[in-house]
Amino acid sequence: MTEHRGTGDARVTAREVVRSTIRSFRGRVAAATVLLCGHQVGEALVPVLVGVVIDRAVATGDVGSLVIWLLVLAADFAMLSYSYRFGARQALHADLRADAGLRTRVAARLLDHRGGAETGRLPGSVTSIAVADAKRVAVMNFWIPTAAAAAAALVVAAVALLRISLPLGLLILLGTPPLLWLIGRVGRPLERRSGAEQERAARAAGTAADLVSGIRVLKGLGAGPAAAEQYAASSRTALGATLRATRAEAGFLGTVQLANGLFLAVIALVGGLLALDGSITVGNLVSAVGLAQFLVGPLQTLGIAGARFAQARASAGRIAEILSAPPAVGPGHDGRDAGPTADPTDPAAALAVTGLRHGPLDGLDLQVPAGQLLGVVARDPSAATALARCLARDIAPEEGRILLGGTGVDDLAPAATRSTLLVAAHDAHLFTGTVLDNVTAATRDGAAGSATVAAMAAARADQAVEALPQGADTPVTSRGSSLSGGQRQRVALARALAADPPVLVLHDPTTAVDAVTETEIAARLREHRTGRTTVLLTTSPALLAVTDRVVVLRDGRVVADATHTELMTDDTDYRRVVTG
Repeated sequence: MTEHRGTGDARVTAREVVRSTIRSFRGRVAAATVLLCGHQVGEALVPVLVGVVIDRAVATGDVGSLVIWLLVLAADFAMLSYSYRFGARQALHADLRADAGLRTRVAARLLDHRGGAETGRLPGSVTSIAVADAKRVAVMNFWIPTAAAAAAALVVAAVALLRISLPLGLLILLGTPPLLWLIGRVGRPLERRSGAEQERAARAAGTAADLVSGIRVLKGLGAGPAAAEQYAASSRTALGATLRATRAEAGFLGTVQLANGLFLAVIALVGGLLALDGSITVGNLVSAVGLAQFLVGPLQTLGIAGARFAQARASAGRIAEILSAPPAVGPGHDGRDAGPTADPTDPAAALAVTGLRHGPLDGLDLQVPAGQLLGVVARDPSAATALARCLARDIAPEEGRILLGGTGVDDLAPAATRSTLLVAAHDAHLFTGTVLDNVTAATRDGAAGSATVAAMAAARADQAVEALPQGADTPVTSRGSSLSGGQRQRVALARALAADPPVLVLHDPTTAVDAVTETEIAARLREHRTGRTTVLLTTSPALLAVTDRVVVLRDGRVVADATHTELMTDDTDYRRVVTG
């Protein structure tokens, strides 16, 4: 089994994912195993007891024996019924709880402040791992007791057949191991194919999901037909992947069914021949045939369990890749280690960038005193994006340092860094819920209050919600697609302001807002962030006009540092970039 290196010193393998899933609920899995084994043993005893009733009561005409053995048969039915009821409950509980635990574990890694788990994966693919693959692994907590019970049934049936007839018992004992070996051999290609097909299906589903989420933009660009064709191609890919995986499973189960049928036919044939020459009684024959028919169920269960185990191992490998993904930033701390931390209660903190190199940034030096409102104008938009991503610690710069209050962010726990420094990206991503839910999600207590009202007023989100049917309680669809671009930006800006971090970086927060509203936002933003450190990555003259100073980036470095008014007067290139 290939090992995957995790964050820090952690190493996560597919085997570890499976073992931890089972180990966490070993008590319930063990209880389910005992109870379901009781159920299957009871089922195996039914044909044996029927044979006993025939030989000791029906054939002899003994009414007393008939009543006694019928009572024993009834007790057996009661035992197997209650064993299944409570055993299945324990197994399903372990299955569902393990599913929730795995999803939480994957989500925790995806939400880790160091990032990196989502790198190179589409959102749809990540969702498939967190949901479908987690379920395939967790369901092992159900199939392990079920498979153990099927094996117990085979043992009981073999013992019973040995007592009835030595040839029949030996046939079961000697024939079952090769049959199980065949099932294992047939299941190995399924495991390999299952992992590959699940990956292709997840990738195609992710592409389709991304197209659907941007359907309004595509329509606006007139790219609907092209997008529809791309969506159809992605759907065909996903369908083909699913069909190939299904055919593989169907072939596996069909092979198992054929092998089981042939095996049971041999048992019935041998039993019939023994009854004809008088080696066994009529009751023995009934028991043998009943056991042969009963064995269909356990053998099929073992076949299905083999397929489920193969799929679970493939899914566990995909989950292990997520859990072991290296962090995007580091080394830093994982939030649990002792070390320097940032104090989120400080009203403001100084921000400094020294020798920063990443992408278009070429040794950038930048000083932002505590409490200052700074504008950053980049002639190359990719430079502003790179700076925002480095400050947000979405990526680790190639060289240079970022300091908060004189302390390098690499020396701080990522969680502490982000509680002090918040970067609001240009992409106004909203979540399913109400408008108010999206804003209050950023507050420390998650509840609406005066700070929320003030933040919405500063971002003019209060004005935006007036046009909505239910105001701030209007539901928002995924990614905020039910709102206009300007409404999304204002709600996202209100969310960033409601967080009230000591240092706030805003990247083009008003590009979809009309000029009048943008001017109102600029004035209110300055008032709202008084005493806090704020950086505006923008070319908006309305926002730059309210800053304390503006720095201009060219070729990845600062080439000008003055007030907006001075730059508009003295710097022709700046005036051309800002006024468009």
